Amino acid sequence: MNRDEHAGLGGAFTLIHLEGEHRIGYMEVQEASILYTTPKKVSPLAATYGVLRAQALTPRESLTFIEKLLGEL
Repeated sequence: MNRDEHAGLGGAFTLIHLEGEHRIGYMEVQEASILYTTPKKVSPLAATYGVLRAQALTPRESLTFIEKLLGEL
């Protein structure tokens, strides 16, 4: 909540890791869905996922945050 920017503002996506380190990306927006299979298209999604992981709270921090929210209800 205290981040100035968030890597996920571009929308939701799914990364799928297949055998042999091959990855595909999948996105849905309103009335369309897109499946990316080329490294040129999948790599930016993988980079965004890395940033999301770096911005995420640890499990302990998440628990503390949730407990704080529950106490405020």
